[in-house]
Amino acid sequence: MARQRWGKLALIVLTAATVGLTACRHVQTTNSGNVDVNRKQYMLVSAQETDQMAATAYQQTLQQATGSHTLNTDKRMTERVRGIAQRLIAQVGVFRSDASKWPWEVNVQQSNELNAYCMAGGKIMVYSGLITQLKLTDDELAAVMGHEMAHALREHSRERLSQAYGTSLALSIVGKAAKLDTGSQDLLGKALDVAYILPYSRKHETEADLMGIELSARAGFDPRAAISLWKKMGSAGGSKPPELLSTHPSDKTRMTTLENAIPKVLPLYEAARKTRKG
Repeated sequence: MARQRWGKLALIVLTAATVGLTACRHVQTTNSGNVDVNRKQYMLVSAQETDQMAATAYQQTLQQATGSHTLNTDKRMTERVRGIAQRLIAQVGVFRSDASKWPWEVNVQQSNELNAYCMAGGKIMVYSGLITQLKLTDDELAAVMGHEMAHALREHSRERLSQAYGTSLALSIVGKAAKLDTGSQDLLGKALDVAYILPYSRKHETEADLMGIELSARAGFDPRAAISLWKKMGSAGGSKPPELLSTHPSDKTRMTTLENAIPKVLPLYEAARKTRKG
């Protein structure tokens, strides 16, 4: 009986959150491209709000890195990253024309962490450890940067904020109506993470993988490098949670998705290579 009650409550909250989001503004953030990323997105938060939050957070990061003398300390590496970024940025209009006019920023922070990100509005940061420890080629570096840029183009952070707000509001309403204590609401919230938030996170990662290899291919970088990149990342990582509880697809799922999509973008890569050679 207790399990049935929790199941019903979770379903009620999930339904309330979904209805709330569906009633909000429906946006098509990007064109589908050759990789056919064309999923409906519902937003509670405006793009302006998300971009402002990202810009503020990015400037704080730059200030902290400058203060610790870890910002762009390797001139050659910074020039390499920015050169690759410029080639990728030149292709963003394929997915959305307005992104070509974003105030893009590209920086490198000295850190052993294997990480890179692109915040809303085009704020890119690459950690030096990602490049040096994995010994990334330009094609592999383009793959990871294209992936992170795709998150920004697709406005995934804005969508996640909208989901979080919608779920939090629904959980609060249902929790009060059902007279749940704080611990019970927390437990219900965790159940909803597995049922609702995490699947969207995995969809976001898959979309970024697909859009990322198209950006790379159009910029003249070999999209097949995404396979070797994620193999390197997988080898460098430690123990991982099962896919059901992870924000990322499993390595096997990711590889299969990429392998199926690469034939769609290889002609773009070959055309870009010929153009650059010409």
